[in-house]
Amino acid sequence: MSLYVTLNDRQKAIIDFAKKEKTFQNRDVLAVIEKKFDVKRLTIVRDLSFLEKNNILKKHGKGRSISYNIFKQYLALEKIDVEKYFLRPFPEREARPLFNDEIFSILNNDLFSEDEIARLEKVNKKYIETRNKLIKDSPTIFRKEWERLIIEMSWKSSEIEGNTYTLLETEALIREMRFAKGKDKAEAQMILNHKKALDFILADKKYFEKITLNKIIKTHELLTDEIDIKKDFRDHPVGITGTIYRPLPRKKAIEDAMAKLIESLNKELRPFVEAFIILVMIAYIQPFEDGNKRTSRIIANAVLHAHNKSMLSYRNIDNVEYKKAILLFYEQNNISYIKEIFIQQFEFSVENYFG
Repeated sequence: MSLYVTLNDRQKAIIDFAKKEKTFQNRDVLAVIEKKFDVKRLTIVRDLSFLEKNNILKKHGKGRSISYNIFKQYLALEKIDVEKYFLRPFPEREARPLFNDEIFSILNNDLFSEDEIARLEKVNKKYIETRNKLIKDSPTIFRKEWERLIIEMSWKSSEIEGNTYTLLETEALIREMRFAKGKDKAEAQMILNHKKALDFILADKKYFEKITLNKIIKTHELLTDEIDIKKDFRDHPVGITGTIYRPLPRKKAIEDAMAKLIESLNKELRPFVEAFIILVMIAYIQPFEDGNKRTSRIIANAVLHAHNKSMLSYRNIDNVEYKKAILLFYEQNNISYIKEIFIQQFEFSVENYFG
């Protein structure tokens, strides 16, 4: 895969040129690279061939009509300097302002390398072994571990959304129904709804083996119970703080995008990839008035659990970094940072629960 080959400075310069020009011919890039690097035409032609073979550039036509453009898949996976990117004010970030319908074709191909999937499966093997041993040795501690994961996931997912309950306050709320003093009751309800949704997942493990629109809506209903949020798909535009990206504005377009998402998920046979697509795409489509990222995290976990994989608590993720990763996907359709977080948080969960 293109991301795992070593590129020289000329090849990197060609890639930068391709990003700016969108579509170009040999003569276009030759004029720039020959002058910058003082190399012969044949060397640059070999560079173009190398980039094409490694799925970085896509070649079109024959003879003098040959042209190139950069693979969208490469742009989705390319490593980005996140700190540098977010130093720029959001109006200056050259972001995509609108939903990109081509995203479905990008997300269905090679999102995770074979090495990354093998790494996740190896870590998950430890989860299965330690979990099964704990079930056998101490069912009581096993139940307490589930409770701990539910508490920490409910707290962290809520905190990411601006909830001010501390972890200890969340524990008291879930275990004893003790409401924190001076906190809005809506904050407590958000946390309790997380627990309700996670309990629902654990009650019927196989329910989420196959995702449907109704299951997504049902999960959102659980997460927004007794909160003044419409339970169906929205039918009005919505803005997102800190970005020029605007999700699809109307219900019909949202329904079409969600149907494409379900179609994509039903073609994907790898649970880690399916869970990851859910994590980013429900947040990207924003089908509901509110609660979209909560829904994406919970359903992604439900898919992992349904396929005997560890769920993520996100307990040690920095909230700002998580939001940056999501915004990077909104604005550039780039998954590099959110995928890094996904893998790290999966490994963290295996190390910290049931062990």
